[in-house]
Amino acid sequence: MRARSRKTLTTVATGTAALLVLAACAGDDGGDDTSGDAPEEDRAITIALPPGGWPEGDAATYLWANLLESEGYDVTLESGGDMGVIYTAVAGGDYDLFFDAWLPVTHGTYLDEYGDDMERLGAWYDDARLTIAVNEDAPITSLTELADNAAAFDSRIVGIEPGAGLTRITKESVIPTYGLDGLEFVESSTPAMLAELSGAIDEGRDVVVTLWRPHWAYDAFPIRDLEDPEGTLGDAENIEVVGRSGFADDHPEVASWLEAFTLSGDQLFSLENIMFNENDGENPEGSVEQWLEENPDFFDQVKDAAGDA
Repeated sequence: MRARSRKTLTTVATGTAALLVLAACAGDDGGDDTSGDAPEEDRAITIALPPGGWPEGDAATYLWANLLESEGYDVTLESGGDMGVIYTAVAGGDYDLFFDAWLPVTHGTYLDEYGDDMERLGAWYDDARLTIAVNEDAPITSLTELADNAAAFDSRIVGIEPGAGLTRITKESVIPTYGLDGLEFVESSTPAMLAELSGAIDEGRDVVVTLWRPHWAYDAFPIRDLEDPEGTLGDAENIEVVGRSGFADDHPEVASWLEAFTLSGDQLFSLENIMFNENDGENPEGSVEQWLEENPDFFDQVKDAAGDA
């Protein structure tokens, strides 16, 4: 499969415009009138990548880019940037699909704002959880203990992107509920958070970070979740595919596959492990190829579930 940039998308658009001009000229030369024929399906699909370091979203996105290209679709992957920008672009029709919508809570505010201009195309994972994690030998086990032990963590909670739902929930729910206003909440990025986590563990320092399951960090580092007795981080959520308005009408076959698409925990963790541990995130396309070689019936099973044997 190919992952391409905005420049490629522009080139595709320019080429499409040129083809339209040629078609118009052919009509002027007395070609057959085919105005009554159904238009051929547009095979171009643009998928937004999640913010850097969101492994479940990258895994699902690169997987489906591979599967769609194997069916003759012309797939473009775009670096979507901040979560708010991604939802704005999907609702505006700039992106066709986004595979990492956490619903109903984490991205619920985006659904409230943009839901009328998007389509929910299927939930593919049903046990996604937000967490606050610490090194395994940290002196506390619960969020209720964090305020009294803030100095052990340098009075800092290391977060991810400012636009992430996890960041909003940490600020609006976790911090006020557990009296953590005395700690600095560092809004950074997922790669920066993971670098901080890795560095602290290598140096034997205590660290507290915002995190989520599923994530390869739980296999890579000796960490554990802090208990959340007040339930501020919510229950298990679905990870869903959302698309621009009209996507299912334009691509009914793809929409049926996406509705049938699910990954079990074992399937997702094995794909993430290949992509981010074995290959260090350096070759997502090759990682997907490797995973599909180990799971050769996966797409056939999706098609069967969609009634497209």
